[in-house]
Amino acid sequence: MKAAYIERTGPPEVIQWGELPRPEPQGNQVLVKVGAVALNPVDTYIRAGTIAMELPRPFIIGCDVAGTVEAVGPEVTRFKVGDRVWGSNQGLLGRQGTFAEYVAVEEQWLYPTPENVSDEEAAAVALVGITAHLGLFLHARLQAGEVVFVHGGTGGVGSMVVQMAKLAGAKVITTGGSEEKVKRCYELGADLAINYKTQDEAEEVRKFAPEGVDLYWETLREPDFDRTVELLAKRGRMVLMAGRDARPPFPVGPFYVKDLSVHGFVMFNASAEEQRACAEDINRWLAQGKLKAQIDRVMPLSQAAQAHRLQEESTVGKKGTLAGKIVLKP
Repeated sequence: MKAAYIERTGPPEVIQWGELPRPEPQGNQVLVKVGAVALNPVDTYIRAGTIAMELPRPFIIGCDVAGTVEAVGPEVTRFKVGDRVWGSNQGLLGRQGTFAEYVAVEEQWLYPTPENVSDEEAAAVALVGITAHLGLFLHARLQAGEVVFVHGGTGGVGSMVVQMAKLAGAKVITTGGSEEKVKRCYELGADLAINYKTQDEAEEVRKFAPEGVDLYWETLREPDFDRTVELLAKRGRMVLMAGRDARPPFPVGPFYVKDLSVHGFVMFNASAEEQRACAEDINRWLAQGKLKAQIDRVMPLSQAAQAHRLQEESTVGKKGTLAGKIVLKP
């Protein structure tokens, strides 16, 4: 089979596209014929070696996948040949990734794809959808009527936070770096979308939520905690899921006197059961058309190295050139 893989960590140029043996499903593994995969910032960190993980050699890159069951291992009980499935949490903790024509995945990390949802859509919501759901509901315990702020409402995670928070009955404030992105934020359901290049974010947030924000979801790699704490309401919560190398100053006094809390998490620390609970809600919303994937572009899987360069320019390079996910197809 064809696959995008690396023999060592490094820049996007270390990604190779070539032949590797097709895996055979063992035990509770499902062999998926890949229909689409999606690229995440964490994929670039693992490839670059920024996140130190023990990787098999060669290592197939990628976390997200959607496709069709080609074969099943002898212990599989939830899926059969021909089922359409999607999932994430691959390419982590010693598991091979998904950027290949076929991938063997333990069935606990796979979920049925609704009939009216394409492989491209399912792949595009996988990691970012599970991440948003875990942060909003498992960690921050979002309640209807609360005010949520999230940076980058058209981004991978940001767009999921906007939509899921609205589905939960919250009021949502978000940001975009252009008038086009601001317009898209409103289309996704935002109550207030701020152009951070032309408007004063803090001033606009204070006007909309004079009592403060209940849940502040930080997607920036270098957060400004002084501003965040100032904008949070009493007993507000902050969610952190980016900025692995960030070491910003932290206003301890203003933080604790407002009874604030901070919730840091990564998706792959969540158990299979916790992630499946997220997937069940995601599938229901996808099937009902209430949750929509944000896809910036679709590329051939053979162009994985180019896709990694684009992703790094947008996130690590801070160009913000992507409005949604890069999806790749074999």
